[in-house]
Amino acid sequence: MSDTGFQGRTAVVTGAGAGIGRAAALMLARQGARVVVADLNQEGAEATVETIESTGGTARAVVGDLSDQRVVDLVVAMAVAELGGLHVLVNNAGVMDRMSALDETDDAEWESVIRVNLTAPFLLTRAAVPHLLASGGGAIVFTASEAGLRGSAAGAAYTASKHGIVGLTKSLAVMYRSEGIRTNAIAPGGTATSIRVDARKDARGPAALAPYFGLAGRVATADEQAAAIVFLASDAASNINGTVLPVDNGWAAV
Repeated sequence: MSDTGFQGRTAVVTGAGAGIGRAAALMLARQGARVVVADLNQEGAEATVETIESTGGTARAVVGDLSDQRVVDLVVAMAVAELGGLHVLVNNAGVMDRMSALDETDDAEWESVIRVNLTAPFLLTRAAVPHLLASGGGAIVFTASEAGLRGSAAGAAYTASKHGIVGLTKSLAVMYRSEGIRTNAIAPGGTATSIRVDARKDARGPAALAPYFGLAGRVATADEQAAAIVFLASDAASNINGTVLPVDNGWAAV
């Protein structure tokens, strides 16, 4: 395993059982990090841990709903007590909405998306910050979205949740920069992952958004998104703080 800046450091990666989170966890491990793999899906989390360990890395799985404070506490305790501290936090786990316009968004859709995409990373980051400070600082990276930069990439709930992540990223960057914590986010465009969109075909959302999807360009791989996450978490990005980096083949520039 190569040492490119993460040797001796512990990273927590959420949504690491598949997709972007899994790719980020594997890259961090290859570069020397000990990794806490957090995911709701036990099979996926354990598969990521097995892959890391098969190449000589160190990883632990925590399975559960990260909007539950008990699960959050377990993730942080695993990093600190079993893996030697907490130095990198990757808040990646998320769900899509149904591309619903606001008047089509029922309470269940709104609450589910906000709980997973915004409340859960808030809870985990709040729990992690004291340990990042105890480590002398560290890096937090969020997975935001093109939907956090515009109103034409998703439905009302997802768009609101990702705008919230952008705001949280910038607030953390300002509040903790003097204490050595850097906070950044990536804003992926279309990416090939296991997340599926259960859009209502007769709803306002899909019809209103369809003309904009042609601007998105090619679909990225999970590895392309993960590479940006790992860069922002690394010492190579030591003076980058409060940035939301589009990883979208130029969609944000259109």
